[in-house]
Amino acid sequence: MVEIPEHLLKRSQAARNKAESDGDEAPAEDAAPEAAEPAKVATATEAAPPKPKKSGNGGGAATKLHTHRLLTVVKSGSIQPPKPAPVDKVNVWPHLLVIEFLALLACMVFLVLFSIFVNAPLLEEANYNKTPNPSKAPWYFLGLQELLAYFDPMIAGVTIPGMGLIGLALAPYIDKNPSNHPEDRKFAIALFTFFMMFWTVLVIIGSFFRGPGYNFAWPWADGIYFDL
Repeated sequence: MVEIPEHLLKRSQAARNKAESDGDEAPAEDAAPEAAEPAKVATATEAAPPKPKKSGNGGGAATKLHTHRLLTVVKSGSIQPPKPAPVDKVNVWPHLLVIEFLALLACMVFLVLFSIFVNAPLLEEANYNKTPNPSKAPWYFLGLQELLAYFDPMIAGVTIPGMGLIGLALAPYIDKNPSNHPEDRKFAIALFTFFMMFWTVLVIIGSFFRGPGYNFAWPWADGIYFDL
């Protein structure tokens, strides 16, 4: 039930006391209907019709006494909205996982068909008595091998890659902007671009600009010493 405001209760009690003092008892159902039945929802105040007032000496003089019904003003609208409010988020299942599963199936089908019609570019069996010159790591490790040509193994193999990984791990805690727009994520985009360009340049140099003895060579003059 809706709680009746205190000022309306006081006003009703004052009107009842005044009616009793004048010799006319106000009906209980007109003064406070909420005391006998559930609260009514309304947005206006209803006034009872005027009643004649008896004079003290028995004359015919009459006055108007207004008794107000106690109505509660509440906000309009339903308790539960008929339509859910639009949000910019969806559940992981099934919206995201179904798409990822279909993408996984598509990649597997492509790899299976590609492996059936195209042979892997494997070299001949390794000869322990003859080391290829230059001896290069796979392309995804060529950036690290290129760093080893400039720095000590401790610096090139541990310090620099470790600093890069720590920087990428701390990036979400440094740039806390929740926006997805590129113009609002300049720091994150700049950090990722620097990391990718740094490693890409090292891989390109190690792949195409290193010749016999892992010496610097021009690919258009000395050739390319790298098998994809």
